[in-house]
Amino acid sequence: MERIRAIHDTVGHMLTIWLGDPKQEYVSTLTEDEVVVMKDQNGRILGFEVLHYRPAESEAGISVEATIQSPSIR
Repeated sequence: MERIRAIHDTVGHMLTIWLGDPKQEYVSTLTEDEVVVMKDQNGRILGFEVLHYRPAESEAGISVEATIQSPSIR
């Protein structure tokens, strides 16, 4: 599993989440909700970017939820 990278651009008001290697980006599309989805050549989602992102003032950061899978024992 690759490392997840989160980038918060406080000047441009964008939140970018990379789930894969950004160098593999082949195409990106903008959704109706103003989220850019980045995909590789095989259509696999590599990441997404939330435009006009402003965290709520009451929150002291970004909440992250992760699922950890243990490796298979053979």
